[in-house]
Amino acid sequence: PGWAVVIADSFHAANRAASLIDIEWEAGETASVSEEDILAEGRKVIGDASKGALVWNDEGVDEAFASADSTLEAEYTTHSVLHFQLEPLNALAYQREDGAWELHTGNQWQNLILPTLAQALGTEESKLNLRTYLLGGGFGRRLNGDYIVPAALASKALGGKPVKLVFTREDDSRFDSMRSASNQKLRMAFDGEGKVSAMEHHAVAGWPTLVMAPFFMPKGANDVAYDPFSISGADHWYTVGPHRVRAATNELANATFRPGWLRSVGPGWTNWALESFIDEAAHKLGVDPIDFRLSMLTGEGRNAGEAPNSVGGAKRQAAVLREVRKLSRWGRERLPADTGVGVATSFGQERNMPTWTACVARVKVDRDSGEVKLEKLTLVTDAGLVVSPDGGRAQVEGAALWGASMALHEGTVIESGEVRDTNLGSYTPMRMRDVPELQVAFIDSKETPVGLGEPATTVVGPAIGNAIFDAVGARLREIPIRRDAVKAALKA
Repeated sequence: PGWAVVIADSFHAANRAASLIDIEWEAGETASVSEEDILAEGRKVIGDASKGALVWNDEGVDEAFASADSTLEAEYTTHSVLHFQLEPLNALAYQREDGAWELHTGNQWQNLILPTLAQALGTEESKLNLRTYLLGGGFGRRLNGDYIVPAALASKALGGKPVKLVFTREDDSRFDSMRSASNQKLRMAFDGEGKVSAMEHHAVAGWPTLVMAPFFMPKGANDVAYDPFSISGADHWYTVGPHRVRAATNELANATFRPGWLRSVGPGWTNWALESFIDEAAHKLGVDPIDFRLSMLTGEGRNAGEAPNSVGGAKRQAAVLREVRKLSRWGRERLPADTGVGVATSFGQERNMPTWTACVARVKVDRDSGEVKLEKLTLVTDAGLVVSPDGGRAQVEGAALWGASMALHEGTVIESGEVRDTNLGSYTPMRMRDVPELQVAFIDSKETPVGLGEPATTVVGPAIGNAIFDAVGARLREIPIRRDAVKAALKA
């Protein structure tokens, strides 16, 4: 994308002037790309086993599937998600008399943008003073400091005079480093006794780390580099026998927009597929979804955990599941018609710093309109020692509501190479009227404190999807969950 910056003595004047300028842009190669094109490319990549990195590739996966008594396979998709932080992007830049540059903005990763700024301004990094302010909402958008560049270049064009650049909401949306749409395919094998004997998880999306920080990418078992923040969550703590996890990039997504990190990164969509699939497996076997999960959270082998952050391993994930079952009165309440409950669990974002989390969602589905009313969320978290109980509760509540918003209310698609929804008229995050009853609890623990800002984001979506199935028998494999999709699933 290109930049055009209008200079004026007020934002209002600059905004009016910008609307009068007629610029002829040269269309790029991706100007006609749609969301469906990106997802079609993802399906193509998923079907090509030679693509991507093998994050885990245990011996015996293929043999277990070949000798399985039965198997289960499902595909899941998630759509593009904008950050839509409260404060639109902004930055201030000017050059001091000594030639150094002053750059003032909210930014989450200063070192990432400094080389780009130095190149843009034709100077050395040592001449850049990046002053960091409160984010005004970040959620991952301000990890990428691209918005500082046009402010700096505008100042340079004016001889170093101070320039304060403020994005309109529409431009903020168009230049967002949004969460890429994704495709995932999961497979599970069962022996004659109904025990899980092997599993595969394949995930394809645009890779932010490849685009912005390739030096952060490790190599998989097949010596291919991968974006760890686009597959985390698939490396779960369930004991499932031989396990294969493959991560591949969607090059069409990478070319169409700049993929970015968004609160909870990979598990925000990998856990949607994983925990929906685990639920499908439980129903295939005719087993209670919580009991099925507990049967695999045995803490064996690599799932035993280790000091300092994951002491206790999968057994601590089992503990939050047992507690959420008790608090939510799982299976002990007679629910009204078309009302159901669903469960999901996670270890949060990174396997080496797990925050054990479990959620039970209760929903009511209107069969005629397809509307899903989220009535209640019960969440239990083991984050080790919780230093600030009020702060911890606030983090879990905020993360859970963000997860619910992405599952039921917000999301966009690519049309003609750009995002379709650029303001709150059509991009519709959760409103206050949609906030459900929240029941939040923590496991009393003296283990090492770990993160709390993101884990609850990852469990709410699949818990809602699983609750919809419990309520009306409609299985949803795509988020956000729209009314038409619910009605189509009911017909199916």
